[in-house]
Amino acid sequence: MDVTDSVAASRQRVVGFADVVRIPLRRWRIVLSATAAVTLAVLAYLFFFPATYRATTVVVLRPVVTDPFTLPSSGADRAINMTAENGIALGNDVIDSTARILDRDPEAVRESLTTEVPTGGQVLRFQYAGDSERSAITGANTAAQTYLRVREDIYKQQRAALILSYDNTIKQVTGQRLAVQKTLPNQKSSTDTASPRTEATLDQVSALNDQIAQLANARAKVSSADLSPGSITAAARSPIPSSHDAGLLYLLGAGLGGLLLGMVAAHAREALDRRVRSIDQAADLVGLPALGVVRAVGRHHDEAAAADARYVSLAVLKWIDRHPDRALVVLSGRNDEGRTTVTGNLAVALAEAGQDVTLAAPPETHEELKRVLFAAQKRTPPRPRTLSTSAPAGLNGSAAAGRLGLGGTGATAAPGVTRVAGSGVRTAGAPTQVQTTSADPEATLIMEAPVRQTPVVAAGSAGSDADSRLLVVLIGGGVIRLCNLGEEPESGIVVIDAPPSDTDERGVRAAQSGVAVLVVARDRTRNAELSRLVDRLRSAGAQTVGFVLTGGRSA
Repeated sequence: MDVTDSVAASRQRVVGFADVVRIPLRRWRIVLSATAAVTLAVLAYLFFFPATYRATTVVVLRPVVTDPFTLPSSGADRAINMTAENGIALGNDVIDSTARILDRDPEAVRESLTTEVPTGGQVLRFQYAGDSERSAITGANTAAQTYLRVREDIYKQQRAALILSYDNTIKQVTGQRLAVQKTLPNQKSSTDTASPRTEATLDQVSALNDQIAQLANARAKVSSADLSPGSITAAARSPIPSSHDAGLLYLLGAGLGGLLLGMVAAHAREALDRRVRSIDQAADLVGLPALGVVRAVGRHHDEAAAADARYVSLAVLKWIDRHPDRALVVLSGRNDEGRTTVTGNLAVALAEAGQDVTLAAPPETHEELKRVLFAAQKRTPPRPRTLSTSAPAGLNGSAAAGRLGLGGTGATAAPGVTRVAGSGVRTAGAPTQVQTTSADPEATLIMEAPVRQTPVVAAGSAGSDADSRLLVVLIGGGVIRLCNLGEEPESGIVVIDAPPSDTDERGVRAAQSGVAVLVVARDRTRNAELSRLVDRLRSAGAQTVGFVLTGGRSA
């Protein structure tokens, strides 16, 4: 394969909008498996995992002030550090106290308890998850009450420490005042004039009294402060939500999510599975033009596949006219790519055009080819022709019997059936003596003659001189002889249904002396397999006319 073919083979086909639907439909097993797996996982969660109940208790915090009707100068929204309060709410003191009240392990309480702090507010939401509605409600309310109690105890400790500081200061100032008072002289009467020193001492005593009064006033404010850190404004109560309340919604979400996951998996599998998806991609890999597209063969599509083969035969007839002595070899990499049906329909199309066709195929594909030939004969009954011993090539007066390779007693064959039975041995140049009998005009015209001939055996394959059956089928104005691969005569148009090239080299060998037509199955033929087949034909020096794209299903 040259550089141009390598670049063409490496190109990725652009995924269009139609592929978004077509790929998941073709890989429906992946989509169904993903959807079923996700849905079963949700069902297992709903049935085998107990429901989790989550209760919420709302606590509104307030700053500790001496006058509850006076807000701090910084504003109500900045009076409390909510980050610090959230840390206290989840601290060890609250967790341990709640665990003792609920008679649970502190670590279990820590895992079940969460708090939320709304932005710009002084609200704490205590959320507690429990395995029952009652336990969740009790846990949330208990945690909120425990926090308020712990926070109040902290404020009481702070107040006690502050009052003790005031008491110590007042005691110290009182002692200073007593010491200064002892230095004052005893005045005998109020009319005695005090000395400047005495007046200074009196002023100092007055200042100490004012200080003591201020300290006492501050102490009184601290003692009268309301230490309540807040209050519960919305206690948890039933009913409360649980994890199983939206079970139907979960199942719906699982179905949609599994469907989406399956589609993604299908597209991923499509990207990894390098197969021929279009006729343009096959043309890039083969490097030759497409002869046509044959639709998939199914229960109601046999006629469509045969009609498609007629258009392929038009392109093949051009080559046959130029090279009438070379066999037409239909090749594919594997057996499941619709090659046999394409070969049979191609031979039928050539026979309908009045050609003498020899169809050579391995014995294992004869039954399938017979089905194609008999169906074609019903669609295109044979034209009236005459068997005559006076003309060696005397079917229909001249050439038809020669194409059959048969002679015999004179008889006229209607468009119905004539069963031709013979017991002679066919050799080169010696026509078989046959005897004809008429039968039901509604039947098909099939001729069978025992023949013995020396088969042409390809190297590495088995052959014998045993008796075989030559099936001759008249279709329209043409003739099709069905024989084993390697036993085809050297006259007329030879169409070979070659065995798969991945397991048998006889097809490539036949293509060396003839010409190859490749069969590529859409969505089935892998890029590497097709490239390998093309490389084999090029290495063998075989000529390739083109390729036929089938519908992607085995015939």
